[in-house]
Amino acid sequence: MVLDFETTGMSPEQGERAIEVGAVLIRENEIVDRFQSLMNPERRINSFIEGFTGITNDMLREAPKTSDVMAEFCNFIGKYPLVAHNASFDRRFLDAELNRIQMRRQQDFGCTLLVARRIYPEAPNHKLETLVKYKQLPTEGQFHRALADAEMTAHLWLRMGHDLQAAYGFQRISFELMNRLATVAKAKVPTFLKKEAQEESFF
Repeated sequence: MVLDFETTGMSPEQGERAIEVGAVLIRENEIVDRFQSLMNPERRINSFIEGFTGITNDMLREAPKTSDVMAEFCNFIGKYPLVAHNASFDRRFLDAELNRIQMRRQQDFGCTLLVARRIYPEAPNHKLETLVKYKQLPTEGQFHRALADAEMTAHLWLRMGHDLQAAYGFQRISFELMNRLATVAKAKVPTFLKKEAQEESFF
């Protein structure tokens, strides 16, 4: 399950709120389900956020309550492992908004940003927009809208898995392998991946 939040600012610890959530479910290397909703943070957003996301205060006034959206979203994500680009950001907002409705996340997060830094060190940078262009991935709608960013992150996750299979001979790329890869020192990545691929071949 790949997700993305648009928010009023950078830090839920400083009282910033989610204003849109989007997510896509991947099954058998295909996007098979989607979730998207604006949500009313019960405060005005500033002009920078309006310009950055294209989400306006008028749009948010008509949006459903955050508590209602988050309850529905929690049901949608269930116990699927979660993936996001710069996952520490989305994880903090997800946990903060769930905490407001006395719910808890049950699963781990994977991060396409951390993995991309390790397998595409030659990329100009590792922003989502840059990586989408660098790998010539499908673009879905507008950057900095939650569902479009979630879909593009999903395409990036799938491409990284494909590239690892092609480069190292993996039969399959697991969520757990990607999460371990995200913590490996960059200089040790080739050795780590060769070892993992060799071990997979014994089973």
